[in-house]
Amino acid sequence: MPNTAAGHARLVKQLRRVPAARVVCEASGGYEREVVAHLLTAGIEVCVVQPSRVRAFAHAEGLLAKTDRIDACLLRRYGEKMQPRLAVPTTPAAAVLRELLEHRRQLSDYLVATGNRLGLAGATLRPRLERQQAFLREELAAVDRLIEQHIDGDDDRRGKAARRRQLQGVGPVLAATLLAYVPELGQLAAAQLAALIGVAPFARDSGQTSRQRQGRGGRRTVRNVRYLAAVSASRCHAVLAAFYARRRAAGKPATVCLVAVMRKMLGVLNRLVADPHFILVR
Repeated sequence: MPNTAAGHARLVKQLRRVPAARVVCEASGGYEREVVAHLLTAGIEVCVVQPSRVRAFAHAEGLLAKTDRIDACLLRRYGEKMQPRLAVPTTPAAAVLRELLEHRRQLSDYLVATGNRLGLAGATLRPRLERQQAFLREELAAVDRLIEQHIDGDDDRRGKAARRRQLQGVGPVLAATLLAYVPELGQLAAAQLAALIGVAPFARDSGQTSRQRQGRGGRRTVRNVRYLAAVSASRCHAVLAAFYARRRAAGKPATVCLVAVMRKMLGVLNRLVADPHFILVR
């Protein structure tokens, strides 16, 4: 059925005939958002799963064929065997914030690409690229203002953002990203949260071989913004800068040290949100 409001209503009508229905669907670059929101509003349980994990499950079964019917049966078996986490309804405020942040990320990517092209542009193309660069900078500033207005327009959102920004190195973009994409902050253990974001080191050992541990998976949007914040904190925050310097002095690569700073910051932020009486000492 079509991925439209009418199609969503028809799907809900059919699912209401199934007792204790639970829908398993793949993330598809955002095209699944409206139908997921519609199902959750109707009180139907939904699991949004990563396509790569479903494909790996199919390979483990020895399943090579792929049609819509085969995929539907595959998703049902995946849901039964793996019991993926249930999707949580996104508040309208968080949905707006995510949309603004996604647009900001795209503008930022375009701005970087335009700047890279300027370095090689000739006399004919340079003026056009400079106008494009100026436009993108204006748009980026305008979106930043919209994000700030959206957060400041509600006392609860403004207070949550201010609480997160108490940690030096957490700027307005990271605070907004945490509000939009990490509602679990303050509700999970630090280790669970690190794995959720994708900054927890996982072992890669086999027999006598012991490889460097790496973070895998997680929420890339959050991780990318946190990485830039960790770079800033490793230079400006006295405690985190000393922590970074100690790990570098121990021979750890710079990237590994920055990921460690990200985990440290995440732990502090988790404590800040979980405990309103927790006070940072600068």
